[in-house]
Amino acid sequence: MTYQTLAAPVSARLEIKKSDFITYAYPVHSREKAMFHVEQLRAKYPDARHHCWAYIIGDPNNTTSAGFDDDGEPNGTAGRPILNVLQHKSIGNVIVIVVRYFGGIKLGAGGLTRAYAGSAQAVVDEMTLTTYVPMTQVEIEADFANESQVRYVVEDMGGEIGDVSYSKCVTLTASLPEADVEALKERLSIYGRLLEQE
Repeated sequence: MTYQTLAAPVSARLEIKKSDFITYAYPVHSREKAMFHVEQLRAKYPDARHHCWAYIIGDPNNTTSAGFDDDGEPNGTAGRPILNVLQHKSIGNVIVIVVRYFGGIKLGAGGLTRAYAGSAQAVVDEMTLTTYVPMTQVEIEADFANESQVRYVVEDMGGEIGDVSYSKCVTLTASLPEADVEALKERLSIYGRLLEQE
């Protein structure tokens, strides 16, 4: 389950028939974090007419959580087109927010749909995408003499050591790609062992 995700926040700006569309994209891992960015932009642009958005949390091809909001635009003309662009490009763990300043010329439903999809596409064009690799946490038990070898194996596999506790033996908490857990068990067999997760 790997997919593309945003490496860092980006923004883009379009002017369509005197309306200003200012678009932001942020990497997010929860709905709460996504809504935090919406509120942040409402505070930054309090005089904007609309703050429309869409997000996907998790795998965009097997969406665990997605949402969108037209924020006062005609139903289906803002949030859904933004979400469609994200799904079409297979980008997960992301929110795109379009801040619109109305320029006095009505765009109509088709024009709005194209404007919001175009704004989402403009910000996607600015994105630096990276492959999202699901990580998992494991606990490893080892003798004191083997601690450095365990650290080496975990880091060599692209993992990271977090907490370490010392008692009769060393217990290390490590995070590493989910797909590598079985390989880690094999590589650690003489230096330590994985503690079974509850």
